[in-house]
Amino acid sequence: MEVRVLRTNAEIGKTAAKIICDYVNENPSCVLGLATGATPLPTYGCMIDEYKAGRVSFKEVRTFNLDEYCGLPREHKNSYYTFMAENLFSKADFDMKNVGFLDGNADAEEESRRYADAIKAAGGIDIQILGIGRNGHIAFNEPSDEFTDEAWKVKLSDSTIEANSIYFDDIPMPRYAITMGIGSIMRAKKIILIATGASKAQAVRDMINGEVTPRCPASVLQQHKDALILLDESAAALL
Repeated sequence: MEVRVLRTNAEIGKTAAKIICDYVNENPSCVLGLATGATPLPTYGCMIDEYKAGRVSFKEVRTFNLDEYCGLPREHKNSYYTFMAENLFSKADFDMKNVGFLDGNADAEEESRRYADAIKAAGGIDIQILGIGRNGHIAFNEPSDEFTDEAWKVKLSDSTIEANSIYFDDIPMPRYAITMGIGSIMRAKKIILIATGASKAQAVRDMINGEVTPRCPASVLQQHKDALILLDESAAALL
């Protein structure tokens, strides 16, 4: 696990985007694992800037997103599919037929098998982008008694609902999601986890310096052979 502390979100975004764009230029048909939420937006913004400047193309890239809410139409403004379309896919030359997404309205077991098979058929994920929740969750893998493997349907924790419900002003926030499991995440060849803000400091400390335990799902990254942790000073305050 490599840890880098940078001053601003913009610096973190540029650092992550450079790693990703350099890899895409060397491997045009590579596979990216993508995350949603505010954390990766600076990274996606820099990726878009690189595309608009003619320094990278994503037209052959395959993507797989980490998670999706259950019971929410794909076209809803708060679906993660819509989030990715609005904040990345529509602003660069991604081919939507190469975009992999979990279906939150499908049977969870069948969807898990389908997604695992699709990732395997694509050759596995080359670079996986992650954020971290205040309780140490990655994707929607909440603290639990065991690490998960493939995609599964999860009941969201109260802290996750509290953090995300501000985005739902028209309907109640879904209480369930389908998410890549820890095993799927750990099989990525490289992982880039981004954490910013003081609210993530405890989770960051537990992830990096705590024991490896499913009670802090992100702690499993200590066992990954190529995990890069990008932090701002506030998120790194307890290290």
